Amino acid sequence: MDEAQISKVAAVLADWNPLGSRADSVSDLDGYRIEAIDIMMALRIWGRSVALENTVSDILNQAFDLSLKPSDCVAPARKIQLILESDS
Repeated sequence: MDEAQISKVAAVLADWNPLGSRADSVSDLDGYRIEAIDIMMALRIWGRSVALENTVSDILNQAFDLSLKPSDCVAPARKIQLILESDS
């Protein structure tokens, strides 16, 4: 897995910051790096069989006990997709 891609995907998640003010209280957040890796790994496993916004919402909901809907994740999912396509 490419470190530059991980950093870029994590930056998209950090800019979006779905945790909002709760982000300060998550001790091991690490700029959404772990979640970026999880999203990228899920894409490797499932490919295009699952919409990226579904993957993003599932991973973030599981990681942080959120209630994001796939529709909430369309914009960051598009940015992530562009990163992964342009860097591949």
